[in-house]
Formats: sequence, structure tokens, C-alpha cells
Amino acid sequence: MAEDPEFLWKQCLIIRDDIKMSCGKRCAQIAHAAVSAYEHAGKDAKKAWYNEGQKKVVLKVTNERALFELKTIAEINGIPSAIIQDAGLTEIPPGTVTALGLGPAKVSELDKITSSLQLL
Repeated sequence: MAEDPEFLWKQCLIIRDDIKMSCGKRCAQIAHAAVSAYEHAGKDAKKAWYNEGQKKVVLKVTNERALFELKTIAEINGIPSAIIQDAGLTEIPPGTVTALGLGPAKVSELDKITSSLQLL
């Protein structure tokens, strides 16, 4: 049996658990967070993460405030981040903050910020 690969880079994608959204809507918000955070990353981080297989972890928080607290901590630590606000065309009101993308960044740095969060 092959050994599990050791990832040095990842993205953390975080969704609010207090908003009623269908599974598809949640997936779309997570996808927005992944792409938006990636766009804020530096060239070297993007390349390292891409070459390693683009590890992603999807986590949840209980409310909007928790997303903004994580974003602030990430920014202080130089981690690329992106808050996602919904356009309001389908299930939820326009401007609703739904998700946060962090990274790609080093696993060790992201774990300092997100290790207490639960998987979705």
C-alpha cells in the first residue's frame, strides 16, 4: 500500500453553518471562495500548491463574525484570503456573507488559524 503524500500547502475553505443553503448552493459558495483566495496568493505559493496536488479542506463556522475574525487573523499572518458575498439571485438575500477562502498557504500556518474548526 502506498504511503499517504505529505502536503506542505493547502487551502482552507470555510462556510457559515448558520445560513440555510442547499448542498449545491454551499458548493458554489465554496468554489467562489477557492478561486477568489487563489487570486490573492503569490506566484510561488500558487505554484507550490498546484504542483503538490491542490489540497483543499472544507470547514464550517457558526456565524458571520467568526468568518471576519478568521480573515483578520489570516491577513495579519500574510495568508491570502477572500470573503464571499452572495449576489442574492437564488436562495439567500443579496450581500449575505457566506464563505471565506484562505490560501493557498503553508499547512503549518493555516493550521495555527483553523485547527479548532470542524469539517463540513
